[in-house]
Amino acid sequence: MSAPFYRVIKGKFVIKGKEPDGDSVRFIADNPDLYEELHRSYRIELSRDRSVQLRFEGIDAPEVHYGRDAQILGDKTRDCLLEGMGFKNIVFLGNRVESANPDSVPGAILSKAADANGRPVSYIFLEEDTKQLDDADWIRVEEKQLEKTINHQMLQDGNAYYTVYTSTPLTHRESLRKAATKAKADQLGVWAEDVTNQFELEDKTSITTPNGQLILPKLFRRSIDYLKAVDKGFEGNLKDWLISISSGSRNENDSVVVGNSMELKLSDLIKQRNNKIVFQADLLDITFVEK
Repeated sequence: MSAPFYRVIKGKFVIKGKEPDGDSVRFIADNPDLYEELHRSYRIELSRDRSVQLRFEGIDAPEVHYGRDAQILGDKTRDCLLEGMGFKNIVFLGNRVESANPDSVPGAILSKAADANGRPVSYIFLEEDTKQLDDADWIRVEEKQLEKTINHQMLQDGNAYYTVYTSTPLTHRESLRKAATKAKADQLGVWAEDVTNQFELEDKTSITTPNGQLILPKLFRRSIDYLKAVDKGFEGNLKDWLISISSGSRNENDSVVVGNSMELKLSDLIKQRNNKIVFQADLLDITFVEK
């Protein structure tokens, strides 16, 4: 089981000139050297303003922009995130923030690793909840602390899907799942619209704005990539495509643990007849294997 110890890195969250979404913002550390002890730190690259893109631990929000494609509720969940972090009067040009008040918010991230794309996988704390945290410390993140994170709040309000990986400590999965379970029972946010377990995929309009169905963002991304392959001549359904790329350099047929016991491929959970797709697992009962 993963040890739930995370490194405290203080700094500020920035959005001006950036393209935040519902599960990722950019962060400027007070001391960027603190990234060096994170697992896969060599993948982290600072931009010119010393900011890095974060990946929020435990959540996945509807896509604001996956290439040129977006999901319904993407803008809404992004706006809820930014408002919850303390940003106001935000002016967008497309998906880019032109101005906001304030244009940065102090706080801290708790992280133990970067993902394959070089994003520190992080819990997000606002400044008022960091007074007992010392910069650079490695701390054990208990449930009471977890409940103070923006990650937990997004799940609690139904503004993001519960999406965890094998790198997420088991105790954290249980706590985050509990928040998401209640939001789902109350039909909050994404849960009022979600049709992941059974949806139709005829073309991009089936799952994109303005009138598409809402599905798990990871499955949305796979579906969009599949439809692009179809446009280029691929013959077969989504399951076939996932299997076909399993041995390629970009394997999108994710490994998934169901019920903390059985490891399958994403394609194993998909049943398709014509344009109707059935996803054969409870979204609150799956864990993706970290790449």
